[in-house]
Amino acid sequence: METNLPFILAYVGMAVMLTVSCIGSAIGVTIGGNATIASLKKNPDIFGSSMILCALPSTQGLYGFAGFFLMLNSLKGMETLSMNAALAIFAASVSMGLVGLYSSVKQSSLVANGINEMGNGQDVFGKTMILAVFPELYAILAFAATFLALP
Repeated sequence: METNLPFILAYVGMAVMLTVSCIGSAIGVTIGGNATIASLKKNPDIFGSSMILCALPSTQGLYGFAGFFLMLNSLKGMETLSMNAALAIFAASVSMGLVGLYSSVKQSSLVANGINEMGNGQDVFGKTMILAVFPELYAILAFAATFLALP
């Protein structure tokens, strides 16, 4: 049983990464979608632009899935895994999940404000898109850390 502990730790971390980052994306997309529905009542012409903005928080879930996939492929076929490598995978995975969750929610609040103003007739799509990249950057950095943790 003791020899399986590093694998268990790595897989638990990977599960947390996938689950938490996808939960963040689901919350984020819903926040943007709610803002879109409210704004469409005022300005039905913004649906296409709003839909693009709503999709932005979904990328964090994709990063969590990609990190999970990369780590899973790296672990397949391994007979042994050191505790240090397992802890690195666990730490990077949990970090990716938490950063994905937080950046999705924060990105969606920024996106929702832009969608609200688009509903009010303001031409802020491009500026909202640019500003929405900033929270995304931290999810990208956390995703890059998953590469560094690969055994």
